[in-house]
Amino acid sequence: MRYFLEISYNGSTFHGWQIQPNAITVQETIEDALKTLLKEEIKIVGAGRTDTGVHARHMCAHFDYKKDFGLVELKNNLNSFLNKEIYINDIYRVEDETHARFSAISREYEYYISLKKNVFNYKTTHLIQQDLNIEKMKQALLIIKDYEDFEAFSKSNTDVKTYLCNIMSCSLVKKENIIIFKIKANRFLRNMVRAIMGTILEIGLEKISLEELRTILKSKDRSKAGPSMPAHALFLTKVEYPSNIKL
Repeated sequence: MRYFLEISYNGSTFHGWQIQPNAITVQETIEDALKTLLKEEIKIVGAGRTDTGVHARHMCAHFDYKKDFGLVELKNNLNSFLNKEIYINDIYRVEDETHARFSAISREYEYYISLKKNVFNYKTTHLIQQDLNIEKMKQALLIIKDYEDFEAFSKSNTDVKTYLCNIMSCSLVKKENIIIFKIKANRFLRNMVRAIMGTILEIGLEKISLEELRTILKSKDRSKAGPSMPAHALFLTKVEYPSNIKL
């Protein structure tokens, strides 16, 4: 039987989602907790992988388990057992063919820019104290949305077979001293959101023109785009699935 987990986590103390040698990750931490509670090795498969320091308000993962157990009881026990940086929002049955990664139809991220030093939010926002041309940044997003090939914003030497992504929506909203960049797509490349954000900021600082942005996208050359922004201000906010996956 296959089960879905809906998870939130603060990525500050983790070396990303995916298990790796000699590092504490979110996936490994949850698997260890499940092993303790269910008395057998449990492997979970995530909807994707977040890098070191990236947070998630809504990550999904699946695991298979043949024995009966109480869903609410397991959820409560997991949340009691796990450290304070991880919270299990829900656990539910799905069809055995439903896959946390391949059944997802979209992912959504948000990146937070603070325009003023704030001692209470510096761990989850990136501080920019220079003047930004917000209108040009918004125009840049319209240009990006017209493209499908994002090799220029992908981490080098990845094992992907295609750099094509369908960006469904992207926006920039300023609320008092915070700028929220939101982007939704069917898939994302490694480092893509932070590279887009870095390039958009270069445009806001008027170091890159809108015409240069088109040239960067067409070049498929990561070295021509803006810097990768720090991970601590990036949140995975939603993984979306067909509405009928719950049993």
